[in-house]
Amino acid sequence: MSDWCDCFNFGISITKQASEIVMTMFQQHKDVRVKSSSADLVTETDERVENLLISAIRNRYPLHRFIGEESVAAGEHLELTDTPTWIIDPIDGTVNFVHRFPFVAISIAFTVNKQTEFGIVYSCVEDKLFCAQRGGGAFLNGEPLHVSGQEDISRCLVVTEIGAERDDLALSIMTSNIFRLLTLPVHGVRALGTAAVDMCQVATGGADVYYHIGMHCWDIAASAIIVQEAGGVVMDTDGSQFDMMSRRVIAASSLVVAGRVADMIQAFPCRRDDEQPV
Repeated sequence: MSDWCDCFNFGISITKQASEIVMTMFQQHKDVRVKSSSADLVTETDERVENLLISAIRNRYPLHRFIGEESVAAGEHLELTDTPTWIIDPIDGTVNFVHRFPFVAISIAFTVNKQTEFGIVYSCVEDKLFCAQRGGGAFLNGEPLHVSGQEDISRCLVVTEIGAERDDLALSIMTSNIFRLLTLPVHGVRALGTAAVDMCQVATGGADVYYHIGMHCWDIAASAIIVQEAGGVVMDTDGSQFDMMSRRVIAASSLVVAGRVADMIQAFPCRRDDEQPV
C-alpha cells in the first residue's frame, strides 16, 4: 500500500469539490475556444477547475509539482521529475461537456520518483469514483474492481477513441486500426469520449481492452494504475513497457489480449509529451 494516504484522501476530497463546479456548469451555455484542432476544445470551466485543484494542493503541499492540461496548453514546461507531482486533467471529455454528453471526468494521478502512487478518476455525471493506490487494489465507489480476465480476442469488447489528431495520416491509421480489429473479429468497438473513463471500463470488467494513440499523460496516468490494481495489463501499443509520456497505450484484461491488439494496430507519429516543440 502507498505511503501517501494523506495525499490520496485529500485528492479525493478536492476532486469531489471540483466536480460541483462541473455539474453546476454542465447544463449551461459554455464559451468554447479551440486549441490544437476543431476537436480539441477548452472552456472557462476547464481552467477554473484546474486552478481550484492546483491552488488547494499547493496550499497543503507547497513543495509538490504539477502537470496540468490547461497549464501546459498555456505554455508551461512539462517535465516529470522525481519530486512528488500531481498530474491533472480538470475535465477529461471537454467535447462531451460542451455537448452535455454524460461522460465527463476529473482525473488526478500522483507520482513520486516518476512512479504513480495513486490515481483518481471521478465520472461527474455518473457519480462514479474510480480510484487506486499502488499495492492497495482498485475501487469504484468503495467496491473492489477486477478486470474480466478475458483471453480470447474474439470475445472482447474494445474501447478506443478517434481523438483530436485530425490530419489525413492520423485519421487513416486510426480508422484502419478499427477496421482490422473488427475483422478479427471482436464483439464490438466503443468510444465514450473520455480516455480516463474508457480505460476504467477495463478495470470494471465491462470492457476487455482499451487502446489509444495521441492522448496525453493527464488523460491516462490515473486510469493506468486503476487498471493495473484491478489485475489488468498496461503497455505501449508496440508491446513494450508502458510510458505515460509516449502518448500510446493499451490497457487490457490479460497479457494475451494486450499482445493481440499490439500485433494488430499501427501507431501514427506524435510528439512525446515531455518533448519540447522545435
